[in-house]
Amino acid sequence: MKKGKSTIHDIAEKLNITASTVSRALNNHPRISVATKKAVQKAAEILHYQPNHIAASLRSGKSNIIGIIVPSIDRTFFSTVVRGIEEIANASRYNVMICQTHDNYEKEVATVNALLNAQVDGIIVSFAKETTNFDHFLKAKEKGVPIIMFDRTNDELEMSQVVVDDFLGAYKATEHLIQQGCTRISHFTNVRKINIYKERLRGYKEALIGNGLPYDEDYVVEGNLQLEDGREAMKKLLLMPHPPDGIFSASAYGIMGALQVLKEHGIKVPEEVKLVGFSNEPFTYLTEPSLSTIEQHSMRMGNAAAEIFLEEISNKDKKFIPQKIVLKPELIIRKSSVR
Repeated sequence: MKKGKSTIHDIAEKLNITASTVSRALNNHPRISVATKKAVQKAAEILHYQPNHIAASLRSGKSNIIGIIVPSIDRTFFSTVVRGIEEIANASRYNVMICQTHDNYEKEVATVNALLNAQVDGIIVSFAKETTNFDHFLKAKEKGVPIIMFDRTNDELEMSQVVVDDFLGAYKATEHLIQQGCTRISHFTNVRKINIYKERLRGYKEALIGNGLPYDEDYVVEGNLQLEDGREAMKKLLLMPHPPDGIFSASAYGIMGALQVLKEHGIKVPEEVKLVGFSNEPFTYLTEPSLSTIEQHSMRMGNAAAEIFLEEISNKDKKFIPQKIVLKPELIIRKSSVR
């Protein structure tokens, strides 16, 4: 029994034909007879032959694979975006290769290099929080690989992007809290150099000023927006002489942490403090009280990113002007913010 993977040369030897004939038969070439094609297919099954798609892509310059880079696939937002990409990609006979960075810059760089080595036809990405240098994506672009950004993007890069209107979402969330009677509203944010967090902070600030309330930096708490960050931020705010009566978090996990701490301190939500988060994660409607949030339309975001890729790849020989698609956010009002 031969060890290792079978090749077209093994099939050719078994059938006493040339390797080029085997290759044409496997690719359904019209000049190869039906009988030969059937014989090659049968021999391929017997020998457990698996085609080398990477080698094929090197020859053709096309792999029919889209690389997707996300910070973490276990977030419903990112997994739903991936599903949206797959829906459009698969319908056009593209497969996807999903990679996670866990918000680590070095891992993101290594992932881009791995995808380029795998000859992917394009990359759809949401940047890691640590990323400030984008040379690895510029390198991919120079190689002719389309790069489509989503959610976490950078306006300085000449690449297509799909985002939700983060400013409008934050404005809506903050204004809703004001309309419910809140006058001391805190905001949980992340690294302010990332577009989405800059825009959410700007929306929060503009909503306060636009409704006659002062903007106070003491009520803005910066962190990683994980559950524990929300908990720590809420503990810190409760020590203030005038703690907030409303919280708008730039993430669902941050607002969940705040809710836990408020409950532990016997502070009633929404009677004493009202809460609104960002990103409609499933747990937001399973809590007690259920959490108000901003819906980002992640499925549509994935669809749009894949559609841009297909348009870019079909216009590869022409100069393609990068697109920016901005989805309209939706405020979902639940028990945590209604007086």
